[in-house]
Amino acid sequence: MDELNRKVGRFSMIWLFGLLFGILTYGVFTDVILRTPANWAMEMAQFTMAAYYILGGGFSLQNEAHVRVDILYGRWSPQTRARVDVFTSLLLMFYLGILLVGGFQSVEYAVENNQKNFTAWGPPLAPIKIIIFTGILLMFLQTTAIFLKSLAHSLKRELP
Repeated sequence: MDELNRKVGRFSMIWLFGLLFGILTYGVFTDVILRTPANWAMEMAQFTMAAYYILGGGFSLQNEAHVRVDILYGRWSPQTRARVDVFTSLLLMFYLGILLVGGFQSVEYAVENNQKNFTAWGPPLAPIKIIIFTGILLMFLQTTAIFLKSLAHSLKRELP
């Protein structure tokens, strides 16, 4: 799981950020210079940003780059931290599990009904919903890996 999230996270950081930059640059160029705004540019930038954010979630968890209130955590022993991580990982897995169920239903609806966004451009929503569902799944699997590592550490055992 670590390797997959590392690859997906790096792809997201490099390529999706570059794509986002290109889309926004094109949108500004056509709007300001050519005076013919691309009605799809801002919406596509939003979709790209959502993909960038959600696909980097597992990578962020893996590298502990998420927001953490470190008032007490930094002072605890490694074993106490591992025990707390076991507990918080279970809470996060529960939350992500609920998101997975709802996300799957949303993807299913979008695919079956050819759901489109209610805008002038009107793109299909299934692709971005599939990407969001995939990102949540990757975060769930990374959280499971963190849980197993923390559990092993709290029990003073090593994983193979």
